[in-house]
Amino acid sequence: MSEEKSAPDLFDLKFLPAWVKETPPENRYADFAGEENAPPSQHDRRDRDRRGGGGGDRRDRGPRSPRGEGRGRDPRDRDRRPAPFRPPEERRGERPTAPAAPPPAVEVRFVPDGRVLENVLVQIKAGHLAYSVFSLARMFLDKPERYNVRFKSKGTELIQMGENGPVANDRRILENGAFLNQKDHFYRTEVTQSEPIKGNFTSVARCRLSGTLLGPTNHHAYQPQLRALYEQRFSRRMSFPEYQRQIEISSDPEAVERWKEEARSVTTYTTLQEEPPLTFPNAAETERHFRQTYLPGLLRSSVELTVDGVESRRLPDRSLGKLVENCWAQEFRSPTGMMQELIGALRQHGLHIFRHRKGMLFVSPVRARAFPHGSASVSSSVGALLTALSDQPGINRKQLLEHLQPNEPETAEGAEKRKLALASDLHWLIGEGHVIEFNDGALDLPRMKPPAPAQVVGPNGQPGTTVAPNESSGEPLAATAETAPSVSEEAPMAVAENVPVAAEESRADEGGETSEKIPAAD
Repeated sequence: MSEEKSAPDLFDLKFLPAWVKETPPENRYADFAGEENAPPSQHDRRDRDRRGGGGGDRRDRGPRSPRGEGRGRDPRDRDRRPAPFRPPEERRGERPTAPAAPPPAVEVRFVPDGRVLENVLVQIKAGHLAYSVFSLARMFLDKPERYNVRFKSKGTELIQMGENGPVANDRRILENGAFLNQKDHFYRTEVTQSEPIKGNFTSVARCRLSGTLLGPTNHHAYQPQLRALYEQRFSRRMSFPEYQRQIEISSDPEAVERWKEEARSVTTYTTLQEEPPLTFPNAAETERHFRQTYLPGLLRSSVELTVDGVESRRLPDRSLGKLVENCWAQEFRSPTGMMQELIGALRQHGLHIFRHRKGMLFVSPVRARAFPHGSASVSSSVGALLTALSDQPGINRKQLLEHLQPNEPETAEGAEKRKLALASDLHWLIGEGHVIEFNDGALDLPRMKPPAPAQVVGPNGQPGTTVAPNESSGEPLAATAETAPSVSEEAPMAVAENVPVAAEESRADEGGETSEKIPAAD
């Protein structure tokens, strides 16, 4: 039997951690005697304490004191103070956002344009349909060509350029852009080619927003061109210092040559309203002449001013333009002001305003009034029409014809005669106001007021029981149509917000297309 082999050395394998295989560290300073009688240094004391020598057992030490108590502190810490709190945007190197400026103290109203309103009135009077005043107000507000904007200042006077020009709170805003907007009315512009530009230019300034080359920054025409471009295209969007940060310097040789070719064009201005005419070699001298001669007569001030809708969307006064934008959004959501303007104009031209469909306001050239059902002159066909509309309000002509279809079969000639008779009776009822036909094709009867009960006085002079008119005779009461309230009694805001809108108005409010036929405004 062979001898048992000795167990393998486990240190030669890789199953143990590295620290097990490490040999004890060699003391390189074992033979160093050191200095005799040398006092222990501070490092020696720290090493002895770290090794546990001379300090006793750590467990015998008392509980550790809270952080910061009983410890030695640097005397310089007494002069240190905590840093003051800084907002996050300042710590990131950003400037804090400035508070928004309050809107100007100006009242804004939207009124229908006169020419558009006249076209709508002609189309309403030409038919017998009833139109929703809410939908008409939305139609006028939908495009800026259909309305005008009235400004009424509650403080200082407003400034306007000409009769129908832009409006601003500050006169300087209109003065800065007046020359660019009005120069074609007072000057004739001529462009000629001059000699090539001489000089060694290695870079040109370029506008990042428009791509326009403004020339070298040391060229005499750079500053006038920069200011003119800002006033003409970017003054309503940003301030001049903000626009200057959009200018970059390009060293492209092609850009330099292209600027030289463009700079050869010389523009001169000749007056149109002076004899003999005056000619100015550049825009700066022309603008100086314009400010001295024509500008004072163009500006006018007033507390209440009016501009058209297109001009209201490009006002040079940014605060006033923002106010118009916010007021338009609120008015389009609930067109109370426009509805009031339309109600006054429609009544002034002889049209009738009435409430229907859960209190919504409608306009029609025919005055709505209930049909006297108790009259003996009612024919069977008219009575059938009224009964069908009473049972199924809101049906259209086709549905009404199907509803009145006789049970017995009839010939083609008889069906045609019945259809013509039905159309004739319906046309007469609509023309007299006994039936309302809306612009979406729906048919309905006018709303009726409940009769006021009569007060009965007893023999002793005391009020007795109330008896409705014609109650004792048993005759049916002739219902009367509800008359439209006066302008002071109407509440378009409550109608537009609290009352459910008709089907076509709710679809229009969601942005969808409707099947109703609104009079063309253009």
